[in-house]
Amino acid sequence: MNDTLTGATVSGRPKTLAEAKQWMLARLAKRIHPMNSLPADEGVQWIQGVPGLDGKAWGEYWEALGLGILEQARAAEHSGNTGLASQLFQKASGVFFMGRFPCPNHPAKVRCAVAERDAYVKGARYWQYPVNRVVIPFDGRQGEGKEIVLLERRPAGQAPFPVVVMWGGVDAYKEQMTAASDAFLAQGVATIAMDNAGTGESPVKGVPDAERQFITVFDWIAQQPQYKASRIGCLGRSFGGYWATKLAHLMHGRLAGCVNWGGGAHYMFQPAWVEASRYPDSYLMELVETRSLMLGATNDTEYIEGFKRLSLLDQGILDQPCAPLLLVNGKEDRQCPVQDIALLTETGSPKCVRLFPGGHMGLTPATLPTIVDWLCKQVKGEGVRS
Repeated sequence: MNDTLTGATVSGRPKTLAEAKQWMLARLAKRIHPMNSLPADEGVQWIQGVPGLDGKAWGEYWEALGLGILEQARAAEHSGNTGLASQLFQKASGVFFMGRFPCPNHPAKVRCAVAERDAYVKGARYWQYPVNRVVIPFDGRQGEGKEIVLLERRPAGQAPFPVVVMWGGVDAYKEQMTAASDAFLAQGVATIAMDNAGTGESPVKGVPDAERQFITVFDWIAQQPQYKASRIGCLGRSFGGYWATKLAHLMHGRLAGCVNWGGGAHYMFQPAWVEASRYPDSYLMELVETRSLMLGATNDTEYIEGFKRLSLLDQGILDQPCAPLLLVNGKEDRQCPVQDIALLTETGSPKCVRLFPGGHMGLTPATLPTIVDWLCKQVKGEGVRS
């Protein structure tokens, strides 16, 4: 089918197991999310051995592989070989990530999600810039959580540090922000990774005012002596770019710079695009199920209505002042329409834009470095001002 507004095309059906394996192998070879969580050598054999795409077969397969690696990691740690233990814990975390991917919608995948988080933190204890798991209180409503889990990392040097808060989309959680965190730390910028609304350990679903959880984190940072409260940036990856855009408008006087890396604003949430983007080539499987879990939707009607309520144009904030905002995506994105970038450039404060070749998020070797360089300048007071 073809949507005349967006030009988005879709096969109209989920991938078969054979097609999914081909997709995974291609991404593994290019080291592209989500397959960059697996080793390049063993990953080929593991992918070829996947027995099925249903939650039980998928989750239990990757869980068994992960548990075997986890035992190796524990043995290495017990023997005092912390370097090897760290590598193995991270290897196990990557395999468990595949087991819960794209979302923990089956008991086996839920177990993988828990194991992924645990193995990640255990391995990250031994890094040059280790991860500090921080839990802060959250004033959640009835039915919401009461805490926010953060993964904090600080660079070498003397505090206070400029800091970037980062989060993923609907399937990349805080544990998948390592590469971005490493790049910021190399430039002397601290990082705090958290889960996007409705994902991972987030206390809220992806409701229209879920910015409450992000604002709570920014308020917490402002009280920490190790950070420069006037030099806070944020990076939202994929769907998470939506919240970075909203926060850039709502907190324009407090944020030094924000990046929307592949997220929507208005057109993405319209029924025509929701229908056209059900089975994009850029996604492995269960995109609708993953988005629905993020929203808290239990059926297709709730999914469509939940998405529509997120429109920033309909919420009336796009003409408000905006913090320095960089919009990044691939020119041929089939998950998030590039029309949303055009809309954002035509409303409110001027924005910076960088489009890359290819599909969702414009994943090229230059994409992440471009984002990191721009945002580092912003939080260091060297970049553009709104």
